[in-house]
Amino acid sequence: MLDVILSFAVILVAFLVLPLIIGQTEHKVMAHMQSRLGPMYAGGFHGWAQLIADGVKFAQKEDVIPAAADRRIFMIAPGVALVPYLVVLIAIPFDRDFVAVDLDLGLFFVLAVMGIGVLGSIMAGWASANKYSVLGGMRSAAQLMSYELPLVLAASSVAMAAGTLSLPGIAAAWQWWWLPWQAIGGVVFFLAGLAELRRPPFDMPIAESEIIMGPMTEYTGMRFALFMLAEYAGIVVLSFLTTVLFLGGWQGPFLPGWLWTLVKVFVLAFIVIWLRVTYPRLREDQLQKLAWAVLVPLALVQLALTGVVKVLI
Repeated sequence: MLDVILSFAVILVAFLVLPLIIGQTEHKVMAHMQSRLGPMYAGGFHGWAQLIADGVKFAQKEDVIPAAADRRIFMIAPGVALVPYLVVLIAIPFDRDFVAVDLDLGLFFVLAVMGIGVLGSIMAGWASANKYSVLGGMRSAAQLMSYELPLVLAASSVAMAAGTLSLPGIAAAWQWWWLPWQAIGGVVFFLAGLAELRRPPFDMPIAESEIIMGPMTEYTGMRFALFMLAEYAGIVVLSFLTTVLFLGGWQGPFLPGWLWTLVKVFVLAFIVIWLRVTYPRLREDQLQKLAWAVLVPLALVQLALTGVVKVLI
């Protein structure tokens, strides 16, 4: 019983701390890449107070609910967007012997729960009684339906290779030669995950220059901060899943397993930030074409390749 409580405590701390670290890292990386001065000087030494300043700013803002909004749905939408990522972390292994709950159908579980998180954005758009929010919610729904398929197909490929749906089992079965073998599936999974998180260049549901902030247009204060935290928690979860499924999780020389996991997670999180800074936003037609004309066929190719190799070996 004590081990279970300790595991959940560690996961809760990771859930609260890692998104904040990635948020602070994004400030710094974007400041270097785009010559932004503020995040480099806030508080003095290397902008250490930027994250604190953002937190204080959100806490001081008034919590406004539009008069025409569906108040109940409007209030719970940020929680629906955030909590599923905490639930997902209980099934993701940090090390060979450290996972809160080792589910036999762990892969199905995490993919299903991640899909619930996207519903928070749709609920927020519908409940806000704002045409820009509704448009953002509709775009979120279209994006979820389009990118869920390549995400699941790519994950199915590595599950087929490992012969199990258990996340610790997949990580334990991983071999170094899976890197070229499952490379297509890894890229498809990562890109589809970014699209489901609505991260640039897949941020058409938000698109500040077109629909203000999409589903979050009417949100202020801590409710808006919860949506921001959900975005960074989603980056953490996506990086963990990509690490476990396609990069061997805790496997690596010299360093402890949990440290290898974190190194891989932060490298992937840096790539997420780099893509945001580097690539322009896709138009809606380009976004849908990428999903159906590129990622789905590539995921099917990866499935076929996995099946052929499994037969041969």
